[in-house]
Amino acid sequence: MVKLGRRRGTRGDALDTTFDIALILKGLDGLLELVGGVLLLSFSPASIDNLARRLTTHELSQDPHDFWVHHLLHLTGNLHKTQVFGAVYLLTHGAVKLAIVVGLLRRERWAYPVAFVFLGGFVVYQIYRLTYAPSVGLALLTAFDLFIIWLTWREYRRTREKALTH
Repeated sequence: MVKLGRRRGTRGDALDTTFDIALILKGLDGLLELVGGVLLLSFSPASIDNLARRLTTHELSQDPHDFWVHHLLHLTGNLHKTQVFGAVYLLTHGAVKLAIVVGLLRRERWAYPVAFVFLGGFVVYQIYRLTYAPSVGLALLTAFDLFIIWLTWREYRRTREKALTH
């Protein structure tokens, strides 16, 4: 279990708690990406497509024009073209995210600049994606990432100031 890097002698404020909760959420996201990458490599595209079709048959019988179901089936139907890329992306993205989260939760100094570079890169890419494929989900994710960057910057400044005074 990761021991949270709460500063000694301080109770911490609401933003400290928010920072830890946001990091845990990011860590869970990274873990889900790792699991998704492993599952993507473990099953054939045809098996995944068949499973998606079986799971969505009832929904399509009730709403033949369901937006999400059609997108899911389109994704799984074309998985044979992108399976390896998708798996490698999920595995590397998830592993990097987990490493950064663990480092930040432990208040490791190396993790702050690494987090700024990677989260900043994700935000730049997400903003680029929003310019040609806007979506509420991606906009919310981008706002969440910007909030985490701000919280991380705040924590980094406090950690650095404490190190300079000791």
